[in-house]
Amino acid sequence: MYRNLGELLTRGAGGLLASAADSALPASASLLRYRGYSQAADRGDDPNFFTMVEGFFDRGAAIVEDKLVEDLRTRETPEQKRKRVRGILRIIKPCNHVLSVCFPIRRDSGEWEVIEGYRAQHSQHRTPCKGGIRYSTEVSVDEVKALASLMTYKCAIVDVPFGGAKAGVKINTKNYTDSELEKITRRFTIELAKKGFIGPGIDVPAPDMSTGEREMSWIADTFATTMGHYDINAHACVTGKPISQGGIHGRISATGRGVFHGIENFINDASFMNRVGLAPGFQDKTFIIQGFGNVGLHTMRYLHRFGARCVGVAEMDGSIWNPRGIDPKQLEDYKLANGTIVGFPDSTPYEGSLLEADCDILIPAASEKQLTQRNAHRVKAKIIAEGANGPTTPEADRIFLERNMLVIPDMYLNAGGVTVSYFEWLKNLNHVSYGRLTFKYERDSNYHLLMSVQESLERKFGKLNGSIPVVPTSEFQDRISGASEKDIVHSGLAYTMERSARQIMQTTSRYQLGLDLRTAAYVNAIEKIFKVYSDSGLIFT
Repeated sequence: MYRNLGELLTRGAGGLLASAADSALPASASLLRYRGYSQAADRGDDPNFFTMVEGFFDRGAAIVEDKLVEDLRTRETPEQKRKRVRGILRIIKPCNHVLSVCFPIRRDSGEWEVIEGYRAQHSQHRTPCKGGIRYSTEVSVDEVKALASLMTYKCAIVDVPFGGAKAGVKINTKNYTDSELEKITRRFTIELAKKGFIGPGIDVPAPDMSTGEREMSWIADTFATTMGHYDINAHACVTGKPISQGGIHGRISATGRGVFHGIENFINDASFMNRVGLAPGFQDKTFIIQGFGNVGLHTMRYLHRFGARCVGVAEMDGSIWNPRGIDPKQLEDYKLANGTIVGFPDSTPYEGSLLEADCDILIPAASEKQLTQRNAHRVKAKIIAEGANGPTTPEADRIFLERNMLVIPDMYLNAGGVTVSYFEWLKNLNHVSYGRLTFKYERDSNYHLLMSVQESLERKFGKLNGSIPVVPTSEFQDRISGASEKDIVHSGLAYTMERSARQIMQTTSRYQLGLDLRTAAYVNAIEKIFKVYSDSGLIFT
């Protein structure tokens, strides 16, 4: 696999990333630089997050450059076409806008505190921009830039017409009361609005780490009663809202459900499972989840429902282990009651790193850079499903490929959240819930269909022993009343994840990438974003 990939990279990477310094490097080191691995190795496998994402982008761009040049239908010379392609690739890569704000709040104790926050807009090739708001003391400019760029590629992979963005507020939510968090959220919204960083057609935030429906409701209300007072679509300025504020059924579980569907598409593919030495399907598969938040919980629920067995869960304050399986509902109830998973009955504390424990599927659903050069050789899972953003460093990614392990990349796997956010945004713009206009018509049509079948049978065979009953199957009975909003959302999400998985599989085959799904996903994203820029034309250059 590496021989074929090396040929492609050597042929295609010359323009985008080459420098005079590369010519002095040994061939192997030069190839690593083209793959975007060398910077991580130079920094002890603790790369800057944004640099890490750019390195992954460079890998995809190096592979697809020749095809982009070949597909251009212009009257330019081959050299001019290549310059155009490289120019557009340079446009795609950087973060377009970054807003840094500081604002004061008065705490309940009477003390004053200055809060720091950021919003990065990576790309406006599609508008509005889209990306979550996280509350964390680890928030930095580089982090929001990296996450914003991932959002751009994520939206392109699943064909959601948004540019990428991300925001962060540098606080620990456990240190603030609810009223203080409301002050912070509303003031941050005003700061974004003053600079044009929020609006239904400009930039649409969503929940992320330590934020949820409550915070999104505060944001929507703040914008709608201030800057968006005259805008009928004001509540479309944010997604992930409660149903009462224009939210959509299925949004809370969307990211976890998307992770499940993403794993499902690859685990049911016999060719990929043969390469990693597993039988297709979820039955009897074991999995470990790092991070029992919103994503981890719902991923665990769906995998458990379809026959997989959770043997371990890791959190910041401890890990639990049970080779016989852990019930997601019981664990959820225990955490709600106790505030931790530590001490969960019918489990034992796990000493050491749960990332390195025996399982078939490892799901890092916590934070970035969890799988590194230091622990990649000890990971025993055959499938790594990236529920979190950026959990694998470039060096660890290389090791996993060498060990013939399947890494399902973050910007595809956790795209369920932005997919359903897109559905919510459309619902807000249309001002009508999904299914409302067709629900009764579909129900009546299904009943008429059953009656028509019954009448046809009775005309053919008569009514010698009374009417001929037509009994629908249980599956049809469940759908006979028509599709609810939740049904439509779940169906749309499943279709989106399946279609995107097929596109990634086709790209791995076309470029002979083997198990390198991440590069295939980046190639797909780059091709789609490139086409938007190329077809729209470039002005003011």
